Amino acid sequence: MSRLYTQDHEWIDVAAKGSGAEATVGITDYAQGQLGDVVFVDLPDAGRAVTKGGEAAVVESVKAASDVYAPVSGTVTESNPALADDPSLVNSAPEGDGWFFKLTLSDASELDGLMDKAAYDAFVASL
Repeated sequence: MSRLYTQDHEWIDVAAKGSGAEATVGITDYAQGQLGDVVFVDLPDAGRAVTKGGEAAVVESVKAASDVYAPVSGTVTESNPALADDPSLVNSAPEGDGWFFKLTLSDASELDGLMDKAAYDAFVASL
């Protein structure tokens, strides 16, 4: 499984290359740190089509509400039910149990524009 990152601070774990592959999406540790204490998440329903760069979810913190964008296009297969009961998982485990949703990729070539961990770390360091 490979993890890739967006400039909007989302991460995506892709199980296998190719259209139809399953992927998991969340926000980075950097993003949750900028948000502060997360108090609510609005996640997409299963079956919803999302478009690369389009709004997929909303995360609300004590500071602000922020959109979470889809790193690639696809169809949502599942949202993280644990976040409904404990949105603070986004703060305590943003790149683990605090994932937002899973999707099936509709165009695997969209992964090509995303950053690997080294490139993302360099991007964050430049902010």
